[in-house]
Order: sequence, then C-alpha cells, then structure tokens
Amino acid sequence: MDETDRLDSLCSIIVESDNTIRFVGISNKMGNQIISRYRRDLIPLLTREETEKLAIDSVLRMNTRKDFESKLGKPIYSFMLYQSKRLTIAIENKEYPALTASFDIEADHENNNKIIQ
Repeated sequence: MDETDRLDSLCSIIVESDNTIRFVGISNKMGNQIISRYRRDLIPLLTREETEKLAIDSVLRMNTRKDFESKLGKPIYSFMLYQSKRLTIAIENKEYPALTASFDIEADHENNNKIIQ
C-alpha cells in the first residue's frame, strides 16, 4: 500500500469513526487538498474551491508556527471554533503535513481524541 492509499484509508476511518464528523481531508505542503472524505449523504457547507482555499490558509498558518518550534516544540493541532467546527492537525509527513476535519455544531469539540490519536 503506497502513502496516498494509506492516507486515503486514514481519512475514511476517521470520517466513519464518529457521526458528528462532517469532513476529513489531507493537504500537501503547499496546502492543496490531496485527499478528502465527506460523511455519507452530507451536503457540504463549502464548495470544493472554498475548501481548497481554507486548506491552503491552514497550511500557511501551520508553516508560520515553525519559527517557534525550537522554543515551544512541534505543534500538535490547531482548532478553529467557528459556529461549525474545524480542526487542523500537523501530521508527521513531509509531503502531506496537514489533516483537516470539520464537525457538526453539536459535536463535543473538546473531545477530538479520536482524530488526534
């Protein structure tokens, strides 16, 4: 199984792990969405282009935090609490460094351990 297949499988497992997870995607180091999975029968809140732009913005923000790694350590995840919830996780992969997920409004956003683990 190559890396893309492994990451695709990871996205599928995550999106199926909790019925409040709406979307899971993995971006490359430039922020381009490489893999994405939506919950079955879901009507996305954003267009494909908007999702791509948000992924690029997330990766850019992650990259700006690298300046502080020597003093603070590597970032684990960043959580943006909109009325709909979105999580960005740094993953240990040089080519595909970011996993993003979005949740239903009623999701317990402080209990995102299923994704972080």
